[in-house]
Amino acid sequence: MARAGLTVERLVVAGAELADEAGFDQVTVAAVARRFGVRTASLYSHVKSSQDLRTRIALYALAELADLVADALAGRAGRDALGAFADAYRDYAAGHPGRYDATRLRLDTETATASAGVRHAQMARAILRGYDLGEPEQTHAVRMLGSVFHGYISLEAAGGFSHTAVDARESWEWIIDSVDALLRAGGARPGGRAG
Repeated sequence: MARAGLTVERLVVAGAELADEAGFDQVTVAAVARRFGVRTASLYSHVKSSQDLRTRIALYALAELADLVADALAGRAGRDALGAFADAYRDYAAGHPGRYDATRLRLDTETATASAGVRHAQMARAILRGYDLGEPEQTHAVRMLGSVFHGYISLEAAGGFSHTAVDARESWEWIIDSVDALLRAGGARPGGRAG
């Protein structure tokens, strides 16, 4: 029997908060049960396992981030949209590190297809419509944006840029400008050479 007041939604939000505080890898059914002061067994009427809980947190975080990115992109195009897109991800990662990590959880195909992850790809493609890219270059560009921005965010979160005199924000803007220039130039040319 489900404990009064406990819902899947409350467990997911509590798990997302725990992820931000302690790290996504620390989220378990037992850890969330402790937050509510209940026995672990009482949560299994709401979630199947710790993996099920983590998947639900990932879906929650993907949807939350998609809403933030959509708001950031409203009315923007070109370099302005690209920067807003990148900044929304970076800001979310800084403010919600555990949730951001949750967005990287590998989902099965059916779950991924039904998730807000699809919205993320659609928003990236919407930005890329402002550049002169056909296919398969547009798909390459979507993958590049994810790789570059996630790579930078991950390195920054791990303290990778704390030992240099160059400001991390300055590097971030330089990267966005460079990606914008590459996209405006039409991406890589045949033979693998840019320009």
